[in-house]
Amino acid sequence: MKTQDFSGMPLPETLLKKLPNPAYVLDKGRLERNFALIRSVAEETGVEIILALKGFSMWGAFPAFKEAGFSQSTSSSLCEARLAFEELGKPSYTYAAAYLEEEIDEIASVSSHLTFNSLNQYERFASKAKAVNPALSFGLRVNPGLESDVQAIYNPCVPGSRLGVMASYLPGPGHLPEGLEGFHCHALCESDAKSSCALLDAFEQHFAAYLPDLKWVNFGGGHLMTAQGYDLDLLKKRLRVFRERWPHLQVILEPGAAFVWEAGYLVGRVEDVVESGGIRTAIMNVSFADHMPDCLEIPYQPKVFGSIHAGTGADVSSDPVPGEKHREDYRYRYRLGGGSCLAGDFMGDWLFKEELYPGHLLVFNDMAHYTFVKTTTFNGLKHPAICFTEGTEILYCREFGYEDFRRKLS
Repeated sequence: MKTQDFSGMPLPETLLKKLPNPAYVLDKGRLERNFALIRSVAEETGVEIILALKGFSMWGAFPAFKEAGFSQSTSSSLCEARLAFEELGKPSYTYAAAYLEEEIDEIASVSSHLTFNSLNQYERFASKAKAVNPALSFGLRVNPGLESDVQAIYNPCVPGSRLGVMASYLPGPGHLPEGLEGFHCHALCESDAKSSCALLDAFEQHFAAYLPDLKWVNFGGGHLMTAQGYDLDLLKKRLRVFRERWPHLQVILEPGAAFVWEAGYLVGRVEDVVESGGIRTAIMNVSFADHMPDCLEIPYQPKVFGSIHAGTGADVSSDPVPGEKHREDYRYRYRLGGGSCLAGDFMGDWLFKEELYPGHLLVFNDMAHYTFVKTTTFNGLKHPAICFTEGTEILYCREFGYEDFRRKLS
């Protein structure tokens, strides 16, 4: 009987063998490391850092967030705002590209801040929302026109963007609609500290004249402050400079990825190995189309523990030693294929130290943010379980089956 070498895996072998398969796994220890780094930024700069539910809304883990002091969040829809109110226990900072008339009353009731994407939406809904919740603070999303290397699909500053109002389309300083108290300025995606500084620079360049009349400014998400090599000192310095210049403003950051960066995994299993045209493909019980959509949309190149991506030779295992140095040990080449009938449901070519076989477990890294919030049930494939773990203990596990698939389509 074939056995698998589990050395180098990020999760203990005993845990891997008792987890349901497939499964998304959130590691509490790695989550708490991210909490500590984010807390240091908040405490040393005086800014408020809140969780963006659009990137991570695994509410079963919310008690850990609240215990760490992160009970405030930002939402992009009625469903997210309700989840924040019911499971984090606080009204949400809410922004939507367009609010719906039939939902605005309920959104207002579970929000503390309501940011509008246009002056049209503000004029249409502000008074209605205020009648429901007089404590609401209203904001407007602005577009700083920031030039960056963010991919176009994620870049709200591309020419003709529908997201946010550019400075040239605003009334002059002192002439904003009565009741607007804040600006929301989001332009980053998994960006470094230099990009965060560039965002603040561009924001001040275009909107400084309006700031004396505001109470708060939200610099959105994309500040990847928990990634290895991120220059935290540079970010902290720039935030302190901004707060010293505008001491009356509450400053908010709302990362989604940073909270759970490299704290989650997707565990899948090889079900078959097929060969065609000299290419061997390991077909798994997970799907890139269903369960890792960014891998096909962006494309985002995931890390697969215990392997080297054949295209670049870069080591994407947990071993910090560059993979090229030990490339001769990785003799078995496979394409990784998903379990759906979509012809393009595959990712790359990968090199492994050992042959893959049915039953072989594969672990994909960094699969907590913007992953299972975007999953589908295309082909009716089994949705991975959602697990929260600490060491070798499974703190909780939610599994899915036919009734969940049926309910979604009923």
